[in-house]
Amino acid sequence: MHALPALADALNVELRRLGAASVVLPLPADQPPWTPCGLQLRRGQAYTLFGDGRVRWSARHPHLHGGSGFHLWARVAPGGRIVNVTRSSGSFVADVDGELELGIYLGMWRDAQGTLDTPPTAYARLAGGLEVFAIAWPGDAPDAAGEAALAGAHDVLSRLARDHAHPLLAAECARLAAGIVPPRGWEYLVETGTSDIWRACDTARRARICLDADDDQGIIRKPLDWPLTHDTVLTWRWRLDEHPSRVAEDVSDSHDYVSIALEFDNGRDLTWIWSSCLPPEHHFACPIRAWSARETHLVVRSGEDDAGRWLDERRAVHADVTRAMGAPPARIVAVWLIAVATFRHGRARAAFEDIRLERGGTRLAVL
Repeated sequence: MHALPALADALNVELRRLGAASVVLPLPADQPPWTPCGLQLRRGQAYTLFGDGRVRWSARHPHLHGGSGFHLWARVAPGGRIVNVTRSSGSFVADVDGELELGIYLGMWRDAQGTLDTPPTAYARLAGGLEVFAIAWPGDAPDAAGEAALAGAHDVLSRLARDHAHPLLAAECARLAAGIVPPRGWEYLVETGTSDIWRACDTARRARICLDADDDQGIIRKPLDWPLTHDTVLTWRWRLDEHPSRVAEDVSDSHDYVSIALEFDNGRDLTWIWSSCLPPEHHFACPIRAWSARETHLVVRSGEDDAGRWLDERRAVHADVTRAMGAPPARIVAVWLIAVATFRHGRARAAFEDIRLERGGTRLAVL
């Protein structure tokens, strides 16, 4: 992890001339969040993070590890909302006045302000760490949406990238220019963070959501309110182009999968997954400890014989919930689309369309 101090040294003179403040900070993997980095920010001020390094999750399983795109999170304290980088960098706008704090994500957040829901002792088993180069850009407070601040950061980064031809600068410029956002009406789940793997890919005839996750993960959520009764049905169409796993997904070191889920008013969710090899109708509690009491998986497809083909699914939700989870709750409060490809560092490619809830002749179009 020497690339970031070298980049900081190369940019030092220009950043000072611009009036930007910066710092390079190590984040040991076994240290729970949050770590103040010394940069004071005003509400509406843009800042950029570059991350490098690796967090190793298990001494027994060397393939289990993650980089900045999974682990690096930030907030402005006190009171700011948590944000996370994608890939190796991210640019954000401070939502409150305060000090920039950095943290390594593990397991679960309790709220959008970064209260840790994972026992701090869980960090003791981690090894390695990240190094972070943080830049606070100068400028007056912009519009409330922060678009002007990010546009200004992008302009400066573009000039720096041309002058220095550094891949990290170029990558962040490209990420900002792409402006990838979740499909309209959907949002990334706070607990697992923002990614760039889900996008709208509508056709002339259908609304469609496409997935491309390369050693990445993300959950998008669409809130709704629908009764869960004996005749509640979930239907959808999906096409799996590439499965992220080659081994069973019901153990914690190979939990890579693609699924659709319903979230219920009791805080739990059931996901219908396309497994690489588990038999259809097999169900299991999520093998990730932080999620095991919250999430249950039920296999509806297995293998890759049908890969690349559009398939129609129809599930009796009440019966599936009763069989896999016990006494069913009263209401459905959201639909999720889930992809995980971080345990075995593979790639997941898929698409979803025609997601519907039905009950007693009434239909709700989710997508």
